[in-house]
Amino acid sequence: MSEFDFVVLGGGSGGYAAARTAAGEGLRTAVIDGSRELGGLCILRGCMPSKTLIESANRLQDMREAPEFGLKAKDIGFDAAKIIERKRRLISEFAKYRTEQLENGKFALIRGQARFASPHEILVSLLGGGEQTVRAETILVATGSVIRHPDVPGLAQAKPLTSDDVLDNDHPPKSLIVLGAGPVALEMAHYHRGLGADVTVVQRSKQVLSSMDRDVADAVQRGMERHGTKFVLGCRILQAGTSSRGKWVRVAHDDREETIEADEILLALGRDPATSQLDLPAAGLDIAPGRALATSDTQQTLVPHIFGAGDVTGKLEIVHIAIEQGEIAARNAARLLRGTGEPLETIDYRLRLFAVFTQPEAAMVGLTEREASGLGLDFAAATYPFDDHGKSIVHGKTDGFVKLIADRKSGEILGGAVVGPHASELIHEIVVALRYRSTAAEFLKIPHYHPTLSEIWTYPAEELAG
Repeated sequence: MSEFDFVVLGGGSGGYAAARTAAGEGLRTAVIDGSRELGGLCILRGCMPSKTLIESANRLQDMREAPEFGLKAKDIGFDAAKIIERKRRLISEFAKYRTEQLENGKFALIRGQARFASPHEILVSLLGGGEQTVRAETILVATGSVIRHPDVPGLAQAKPLTSDDVLDNDHPPKSLIVLGAGPVALEMAHYHRGLGADVTVVQRSKQVLSSMDRDVADAVQRGMERHGTKFVLGCRILQAGTSSRGKWVRVAHDDREETIEADEILLALGRDPATSQLDLPAAGLDIAPGRALATSDTQQTLVPHIFGAGDVTGKLEIVHIAIEQGEIAARNAARLLRGTGEPLETIDYRLRLFAVFTQPEAAMVGLTEREASGLGLDFAAATYPFDDHGKSIVHGKTDGFVKLIADRKSGEILGGAVVGPHASELIHEIVVALRYRSTAAEFLKIPHYHPTLSEIWTYPAEELAG
């Protein structure tokens, strides 16, 4: 039996960050990963491959808009096989680097599928065959998530695409129904529309991007509609199927039903925590397969020496948060093992950061207006549009706006959101402001070069400071 101080189940971003941190704390550490390829969701089937494809779609869209800038671009088109080949090459390089990190010898790497035998013992079905028992003083579950498959009549038989399929599909469909309106759904809708496909987004709720304020979500939707994406919102999915013309989805509105047809269906209705193979009850955790692993702000579960981080906790499916959770779990495990009674570290979601890479992009940090209202805060919000901002007009990218939220009495900035060009980059200025608890008046003292996109933040800040 192998014995360790700290064992991580899952070698993705959160798991690797935890193992690295634990090894740095002097803990005998191991990572158990049963994936055929090392790297984790973000590198292999999430953030990086999707953004690689989206970059190609964005550049193609820019070429279509060349006449607006007095430029000539002839024979505009794309080679899907080369787009996918570039993606595979880049992701292979990213995955190779992560593999080297996991195999650097600072901690043990065990390749196999893990399941609990007891609160301190893990049975590993090794990828090369056989089984190994691992004993751990402390454990981190960071096994990520899997694609959710809803129980819709006929949907499984229609064999919808998933995000995994799209990321390797060198024959993209000419028309697509996207089920879902979260980040993955909208990004894949944007990618296919950017390549020229006829795209329809279907969603139960009446708002896309449910974690964002309505004005932000609506601005994203309007921008995507301007580029040709269609939306069918506020409906129930009744059934799906295939026909001689392709595939179809039947939906119900309050007063009518509607059938939508396309070459393909993309299933993007979210992800579920990857807990089904862990046998969590054997660890003392009465959690049904596929349900989230509940954790406290110290990342501990109800069994104090077992921690959770990343998508498996069902909280925020965001890479930088998974990394922070993993690092906190590792440091807290070290404190438990030292037995000195040190207070455990807690996570602070005040700087929660989120972005979606559509066109226009959208990003936010801190509180939304809806959340601030729910907390009973006395706050003010101010916005400023990109269509009245010089640099964005020069860019020809005028969809969207920026928004700041501040405490009405102290002036402290509580949150920010942006829909528009390079939103995922622009939001970081507000992250810094929140990190150091800047007021709107203090923010205005920061010089902003003219003309830049960044200076647009000074307009809502000036209104709030006043």
